[in-house]
Amino acid sequence: MSTVRPAAVIVLAAGDGTRMKSDLNKMLHTIGGHPLVGHAMRAADATGAEHLVGVVRAQRDAVAEAIAVAAERAAIADQDDVKGTGRAAECGLELLPGDLQGTVLVTYGDTPLLTAATLLQLTAEHEAAGNAVTVLTAEVIDATGYGRVLRAPDGSLAEIIEHKDALAARESGDEVRGRALEINEINSGIYAFDVSVLRASLAQVTSENAQGEKYLTDVPAIARAAGGKVAAHLVDDPWEIEGVNDKVQLARLGRELNRRTLERLMRENGAIVVDPATTWVDTDVSIGRDTVVHPDTQLLGATTIGAGCEIGPSTTLKDTEVQDGASVVRTHGELALVGPGATVGPWAYLRPGTELGGKGKIGTFVETKNARIGEGSKVPHLSYIGDATIGRGSNIGAASVTVNYDGVNKHQTTIGDNVRMGSDNMYVAPVTVGDGAGSGAGAVIRKDVPPGALAISVAPQRNIERWALDKRPGTAQAEAAEAALAQQDPSETDEGGRA
Repeated sequence: MSTVRPAAVIVLAAGDGTRMKSDLNKMLHTIGGHPLVGHAMRAADATGAEHLVGVVRAQRDAVAEAIAVAAERAAIADQDDVKGTGRAAECGLELLPGDLQGTVLVTYGDTPLLTAATLLQLTAEHEAAGNAVTVLTAEVIDATGYGRVLRAPDGSLAEIIEHKDALAARESGDEVRGRALEINEINSGIYAFDVSVLRASLAQVTSENAQGEKYLTDVPAIARAAGGKVAAHLVDDPWEIEGVNDKVQLARLGRELNRRTLERLMRENGAIVVDPATTWVDTDVSIGRDTVVHPDTQLLGATTIGAGCEIGPSTTLKDTEVQDGASVVRTHGELALVGPGATVGPWAYLRPGTELGGKGKIGTFVETKNARIGEGSKVPHLSYIGDATIGRGSNIGAASVTVNYDGVNKHQTTIGDNVRMGSDNMYVAPVTVGDGAGSGAGAVIRKDVPPGALAISVAPQRNIERWALDKRPGTAQAEAAEAALAQQDPSETDEGGRA
């Protein structure tokens, strides 16, 4: 049986979002790795509707860009100075073909948990019943701020009254409309319209209300008066229609989206999340079977984790790939690749361009950037490897640094296969260390090292006797030295009394 798809979906994303108290447009605040309008557009796009429109106004270019990222095929409609959801829908309709027939869905850009499945269900019910208008509704505990659904005695939809208008009605003594404040069934802002009904009804909508706006919610009453059938479809999951009006609601929906994401990864993918309360995972992240995600971990962007991995605790990975069997502990990584069976951390920093080969190691207090580290190679301790290539099976000693920047340009360090480098080495790029080479501790590698060679840069050690006593008299350092010298055997001093 084929799925009934809408002819068009119009997503309203033109509002100022003043209650967010933010310099950033409400539609651009993010949860689950995407802006609110991005979630709404992706759901709309997934319905397979022939036409897709996003309506913008406040911070127009930024919101339009977010829409394009989420749904490249979406057309952008600009709302003019006439305010209200009704006018926004009109502006969206203007971009649709004049001879379009069928169902047009109108949704909001601030309902991030709405799914394409719900939109398709709404479309199917709307068309099967032959409705002129079908409103998606939900019953919630706290309906503050939402338009209330007023039903006729037969249960059909009689009217939708906005919260502010209900307040005004109560203050004016209109008991019937004022009683709407006691109703918990709310209008989601999501509608299925017969397109011809929508066009005709919007032409009759006025801005004669408390806010001086042209409300889309007036359309059902107009359609009913014209003889059209108006109905409400009560959604099972109220979270899907909950909108974001302030930052408290933003956080609330963010937590719920995260909970759903983790539950999906555990139930469908077989991931093991030790503490969901402290684990945050964006919606595009994938986690493989039997991978353990420990507490205080964030997996962001397009991060992909293979099967049988250990991630965390206290780890943040963004747009990073971790392949099967790898371990990443107390690490911050971005745009990096960790090969199969490799180990990273604790306290490692993988900057963009890091590629660690299979069974390799990036250890404690190691920072890497634009570094390709081959299979089985290790950078275990206290090092910086930047703009570098390290071959297979090599070991880099502790406290080593690729000195990649000369003050103007970045330069490349190349270290070959099966190299054994000493601790506290400085690689003054550009420099190449050949296969099978090695170095002594404290070496400053300024010239290429041939394959199999040992690089050393050791100067004879010179001791300046009694320096602390002569140059730091009266200090704790000098006093300690003097006391130690006084305890030495006289035979250990020269004829001048020096040790």
